[in-house]
Amino acid sequence: MFGIIYTIAMLIVLPAVFISVLWKAAFKTKLEWMLDALTTAVLLVWLFQAGNWSWVGYYFRYLWLVLFIVAFFISLKKVRDLPFRMKYTKNQKSTIGIYALLLVVFGAYNAFVFPSYSVNEEAINLTFPMKQGTYYVGQGGNSVQMNYHHAYESQQYALDVLKLNKLGIRANGLYPEELTKYAIFGDDLYSPCNGKVIEARNDLPDLNPPESNPENPEGNYVALICEQHEAMIYIAHMQEGSVAVTEGDEVKTGRLLGRIGNSGNTTEPHLHIHAELDGVGVPIVFEDRFLTRNSLMRTGK
Repeated sequence: MFGIIYTIAMLIVLPAVFISVLWKAAFKTKLEWMLDALTTAVLLVWLFQAGNWSWVGYYFRYLWLVLFIVAFFISLKKVRDLPFRMKYTKNQKSTIGIYALLLVVFGAYNAFVFPSYSVNEEAINLTFPMKQGTYYVGQGGNSVQMNYHHAYESQQYALDVLKLNKLGIRANGLYPEELTKYAIFGDDLYSPCNGKVIEARNDLPDLNPPESNPENPEGNYVALICEQHEAMIYIAHMQEGSVAVTEGDEVKTGRLLGRIGNSGNTTEPHLHIHAELDGVGVPIVFEDRFLTRNSLMRTGK
């Protein structure tokens, strides 16, 4: 429940408040307006990049950009004839100080996001393992801000992938218990490379959110080694009884491995995939794309 409230507050309430203030506030000087406008812009840039927009709609974030542009130009007309600065009261100085602090904080958040988009290490190039729609990266990238897995060395480049419906939302409802309400549930999973299956599990139940199974974090899964790299590729949280390969099988790119489920230590149906070598995460790319949070993969078109 806290996660839902936090998401709504960050992606809807917070930008709405900042844009509303910029639009309607009666500024006394251009300096106050500039600090407000810059703070709002930097906040929106951060949320645009780092927010998990699959909860409220992937395309919803563009609405905030449009409203910000409208608010910017309306407020600009209001302050055009104001002085740049004046002798401020104590309260006005406090307000200016707060906006200056927020500008630094949100600017730092953006600075932490930018490293997420690239890696210096050589990555394993894979074929995207799903073929039936528009897929969204909920966790991914080279920083903790964009990818909570990055805090764990073995999974530092892991991806959590969801599927979006026509409205750009991952599920029919904010956080439904019924698995079939999630757009990705039951989608086929295919081998991302030519390789060999090293491990597989197929007998754990699919759980209704928010239930999870931390004792078996992968749930039903397939682990394989691709021909082009010695790292282990883990494909996790598969549907009970759907795993179509067993240990020792040789697989070709595109062979059916199973279906997306909700088994293991998971909050909702999604694909978890990562590469690991000697306990250290290895970067992966799909068709030479390094995917981060808010990346889309459109398939089957």
